[in-house]
Amino acid sequence: MHKQNGMSFLGLVIVLAAVLSVVLAGVKIVPAYIEFMSVKKVMKKIANEPSLNDMSKKEIADEFDKSANTSYVTVVSSQDLQINKDTSGKTVVTVEYQVVKPLAGNLSALMDFKATTAK
Repeated sequence: MHKQNGMSFLGLVIVLAAVLSVVLAGVKIVPAYIEFMSVKKVMKKIANEPSLNDMSKKEIADEFDKSANTSYVTVVSSQDLQINKDTSGKTVVTVEYQVVKPLAGNLSALMDFKATTAK
């Protein structure tokens, strides 16, 4: 008798289902991370603003909205910004947000993001 080698059809179906579910989850999750990278880029631009410490909260919010608009950031706006002074008196701008992406049925992925101008 020859011993059978290789993967059975059922094994192949299970492996393909697992790979397909990971790919589908990635397709839904990756755009949220791409947009987060855009938010970080906007925050970095604000952090590199030479007059950041002298800007009013409205000026910082306007600068964020202008940069976010050109970077196609839609998940957050200037209303979501937290603008504070740190212990050394420097202005720190922070934005925290969550993104919920439905995966299948009642299964969803919750992603927490935080970007700041603090070094």
